[in-house]
Amino acid sequence: MEAIRHIRSLLASRLSALNQEKLKGKKIIGYIPGGYFPEELVLAAGAVPVCMIRGGDHSAVETAIAYVDRWLDTFYRAQIGYGVSGVDPYYKVLDALFVPITDANNRALSDVLAYHTPLDVFPFGIPHTKSEDGYGYYLHGLTKVKAKLEQITGNDITDERLAKAIEQCNRERELLKEISLMRKSDNPPIASKDFVMINHASMIVEKTTMIENLDSLVRELRNAKPGVHDRPRLMLTGSTLAMGDHKIVELIESAGGNVVVEDFAEGIKPYWNTVPENDAPLNALAKTYFMDRVAPAWFRPGSERLDYLIRLARDYSVNGVVWYHLMYRESYKMQSYYFPEMLRKETGLTMLTLESDYDPAETGQMSTRIETYIESIRRQP
Repeated sequence: MEAIRHIRSLLASRLSALNQEKLKGKKIIGYIPGGYFPEELVLAAGAVPVCMIRGGDHSAVETAIAYVDRWLDTFYRAQIGYGVSGVDPYYKVLDALFVPITDANNRALSDVLAYHTPLDVFPFGIPHTKSEDGYGYYLHGLTKVKAKLEQITGNDITDERLAKAIEQCNRERELLKEISLMRKSDNPPIASKDFVMINHASMIVEKTTMIENLDSLVRELRNAKPGVHDRPRLMLTGSTLAMGDHKIVELIESAGGNVVVEDFAEGIKPYWNTVPENDAPLNALAKTYFMDRVAPAWFRPGSERLDYLIRLARDYSVNGVVWYHLMYRESYKMQSYYFPEMLRKETGLTMLTLESDYDPAETGQMSTRIETYIESIRRQP
């Protein structure tokens, strides 16, 4: 499809475009994924948001060994490797990096990059419980983020500018949601690898251009002639699905599976909820990004996410679940032990659990396990 090809080309040329923006005096603001950093604040400050979502590179993981111990989540070791290398082009272009502190993994990332690189690192805390106190704490953190962005850019983030940015990002979320809902059909018009790609692109590509292309893609998908997919329908979930970590989706597709919905803490931008446009903008951001979104595995209690996954499995009529978490992301590893029984009792579905350290040596065993799992689904009456 033309829109998908165009979005891929925009991703390929994005680094060059960011350097051009920097030459024009724009500030490039990086942020660590996880769904708790509102791009709207960056846009309202007249700066350019860029999510540091790249991953899948084992060499970057190995680089981090000199700075942190091995017992750190693979994605965050990769980010440390990219950041301290001094040669990663995306980290080099940043004027500042914002890190929502959700657990020890991104705390280590924040501390290492702040100490070992000249990068301006700004951490802010994320509560682990949805409550009025938690909401207030998160809102206070957004107030500090707002002040820091105003200092970096020299621009005031007015309610008017913030409201305009919210409207723009809401449109992007609505389009992603519309595309995702199309995948409920018996013959989904878009493959998982393409949906994951456009979701990643939404965190990197210039916002107006991205929305235009998503709008074009929606029109193309509405008019597309559906293919015939006689493949088991799968939900793919877990801790992190980084840009560049193509292995899991490719292996599933090669084995004859069809991923029709994904849910990850980092790597899939939350798109189900829009920010209210008739409330005080900063409060509305805090409500949507913290209170309304489905909490990740490290939240207490952890039942909200698991109930949500069961709803997704039913809504998308999946035949099985592939759980893909990265090594040493213990909150997700713990859930992977007891969720299969919950899933079986509620839906009758089975689950395959896979763990990765971005090591190429994993591929063979992972491929065999995926093929065996998909074949077991095919044999079910």
